[in-house]
Order: sequence, then C-alpha cells, then structure tokens
Amino acid sequence: MHDTLLLFGATGDLAQRYLFPSLLRLLGDGLLPEDFRVRAMALSPHDTEKFHDILRPRLEQALPQASRDDVNNLLDRIDYRSVDLRNPESIAEAVREFNNRRCVSYLSIPPGLYISTCQGLALGGALSAPHRLMLEKPIGSDSASAEEILQSIGALIDEDRVFRIDHYLGKAAVQNLMALRFGNTLLEAVWNRNYIESVHILVAESDGVDGRDSYYSRSGAMRDMVQSHILQLLCLVAMEPPASLEADRIRDEKVKVLRALRPLDAAHAARDSVRGRYVAGTIDGQPAQAYQPPEGSEAETFVGVTARIDNWRWAGVPFHLVTGKRLPERTTRIEVNLKPVTHWLFERPDRHAAQPNRLTFQLQPQENIQLGLMSSLAGPEWGALELQPLELELSVPTGLHRRIAYERLFLDAFNGNHALFVRDDEVRAAWAWIDSVSDAWKAADLPMQPYPAGSWGPQQSHEFLPEALVAENRVETGL
Repeated sequence: MHDTLLLFGATGDLAQRYLFPSLLRLLGDGLLPEDFRVRAMALSPHDTEKFHDILRPRLEQALPQASRDDVNNLLDRIDYRSVDLRNPESIAEAVREFNNRRCVSYLSIPPGLYISTCQGLALGGALSAPHRLMLEKPIGSDSASAEEILQSIGALIDEDRVFRIDHYLGKAAVQNLMALRFGNTLLEAVWNRNYIESVHILVAESDGVDGRDSYYSRSGAMRDMVQSHILQLLCLVAMEPPASLEADRIRDEKVKVLRALRPLDAAHAARDSVRGRYVAGTIDGQPAQAYQPPEGSEAETFVGVTARIDNWRWAGVPFHLVTGKRLPERTTRIEVNLKPVTHWLFERPDRHAAQPNRLTFQLQPQENIQLGLMSSLAGPEWGALELQPLELELSVPTGLHRRIAYERLFLDAFNGNHALFVRDDEVRAAWAWIDSVSDAWKAADLPMQPYPAGSWGPQQSHEFLPEALVAENRVETGL
C-alpha cells in the first residue's frame, strides 16, 4: 500500500468537507499504513500550524463522533506548503523530499491546472514508478480540452498509475447496481429490449448554484453532471456482463456502451432534449432566488435528454437522462419500465389503464428498491377480475456500516485497484457524445426554458421525468 498523500487544493471545499474527513475515518479504523503522511498544498500562504487551526474545526464538524486523539493523530501526520500551481518548479520543490516514499498525488484543483501541476510533479520525481496520480472530474470541458489533458499527462505517467475519479462510482448504492444485475437471474433474464420499454435516470439536487458560480457559469448541468455521474450510471445499467470483475474487463464494457450512444443531431434536438434555468421560487416553504449567470454564459441548471444506444441489447429503448438544480428534493433514482403484458385478461382496470411493471432503484438519499406489480383485489364483487397497483419494497438496512465514497476510492487508489476509476478511453467516448448534444443545441438554437425553483423543471420536462413525477410537475410548474 502507498504511504504518502500529496494533496493539492487542500484549502478547497472538497478537501475540507470530504477528503480529510475520509482520511480521519480510515485512520481511526486502522486502514492506513502506520507511517502514513500527508503533504497538504495550496496557494494560501499558511504555515502548518495555521492550516491545522483551519482544518481541526472542519474535521470536528464533519465527524463529531471522532475522538480528539484520532483528530490529533491525523493532524500530526499532515504538514502544509504554499505552492503556485502554475509554476512547476514551485511544485517540484514541495515534493522532492518524498522521492523515497510511495506517493499518491491527489489533484483536487480546477482542470486548467492539471498540466502545470503534473509537470511540477514530474520535475520533482513524484510521477515516476511506483508513484500514482488521482484526478478529480471534470477532465476538461469538451473533447478538445480533454484530449490536451490526456495527452499531456499521458506523456508524464503511465495509464496504469492514473486514477480518474467520479465519486459516484465510490458510492455503495451505485456499486450495488452491478451486484443486482449480475447476481440475480430474475433481472438479467429480462434486461433487454424485448422486455424493457424505457429507462429513466434522475439526479436531482435541491441546492442551487450557490458558491460554485465561477465554475458553473462555464460548465452548466450537462458538463457538470451528465458527462460524469449520469453517464456512469447509464453504463452500469446498460453494459454487457463483463468476463470477470477485473478492472479493465468492467471498463471495457462501459466503453462499449459510450461508443454505442447515438449522437444527437440538430433535427432532433427539440424532440430529444430540453434545457432550463431556474427562476425565483420556493423550496420547503423558503424563498429561493433565481440563478443569474454572468452575461454571455449559456449555463443551464436543468437538462433532460434522451439517449439511444445502438446495439443489439438496447436498440429502440430510450434512456431518459435528467438532472437539475433547485428541484423539490435531493434524490438519485433509476426507473426501469417494462413493456405491458402481451394479452390482457382482466375487466378492471382495462388494458389502457393498467400499469406495466416498473423497477425503481433509489440510490440517495436512502437506498431502496421498489417493484411495481398489478395485484388482485379479490373482493366479493369482482374478485380476481379486478386488479390494482401494488408496490413491493426492498429497503437496505440502515444499520449497516457504509463508507462514504471517498474512503473507498482512497483505499482502492492506495492499493492499485482501478475498477471504480475512469479510463482514458471512457473520458474520450463520454465527451464525444456530450459534444454532440452541445453542438445540436447550438445548431438548433434550442431555447433556455425557465422553471420555478422548487418545481421539477420546465413544462417540457415531463417527457423525460419518471412517470411518478410528471403529474406533480404539471401542477407545480406555473409557467
């Protein structure tokens, strides 16, 4: 196991809220090496003592159950250096002393700084074998910028020592998708176009853009969420069974899905997509202000897009992908709608009112599985001739010890397991499809639709939302 973490962007929100608390839990559980150390780096001109003063209350807030001894133990292993990430020599000077250790460099910084930071790491000897590199998403902002990053970093470090993070892959609920699909005959038997009518993937956020204005005005929901989290969920739902659980066998199948995605064209942009931006509204009874990006920004806060996978398993099955900010609740769910029964025998409801079977995986805020069936009322008047919808629910026990995503990702990177990380050809294939959507929007001049904060998106979004939310959206959207 690698024993040293070189953490860039140590004063940032991601590091303070998630990365250091994850390290604290791993250390408290005895899952890190005895001589584990962290070199924290950022531009802020702190010394180590001042950085500890900043970090300590963040750790205590994130993990109030952690003992003071555990907090002190982690802080004793962390020292801080101020570095200029645009100056490779500044970076090299800060990391040279660790050449005799097994280092993992974690870049929790904007992608525009990846190349100069990696040049500094290489200059300081921290990218040569056996050292490793962890990169936060996004890798670029389109195919061209992603390719520049991939090629520049690829010239400095081998691909098998690069770990590109999409933290959704570290979530236990997301990993459970593979277990459910490939560990149960019942699901795999119907997991194809012969039985499945459509698939909805929804990642909804009740929070707004607040605090991420600079980044979000350049990215928008498509580049921020669809390109990474949602496409990864799509791959796990649609991929073929891998030959084994070896990392590259899993990633081979994910790449095949991404390459089979049909590019969106301008002629179908209005039919197969909608984009929106939230205006003032209310969430949980509290007023929410409109998003006002800088002048000239085309950033959307809501995206609905229909993806079509052109292969034998999924031909003709629409995958409706939806994400948005300032929606009524924070939730991630995958809804698989099966086709209606071939021949309807019952009097009530009639064939057109009967609900096809629906399988719903809710991944957050809590994890559970619902299966929608039609069941007999067995009453005295109609008996077995009258059916009604019945939901079977399988809740995951909440008492289980579940690690947060970054704990799992740290351990896998320290141990060299690539299964939950994104390969370079995945990045290229994902951006190719995202660019097709962006180009189609531009060519079709697709308008930005307003929606009130606290609603389920623009009026047009009902074509993309899971069925259970459509009626609610029609009532709440007042535009």
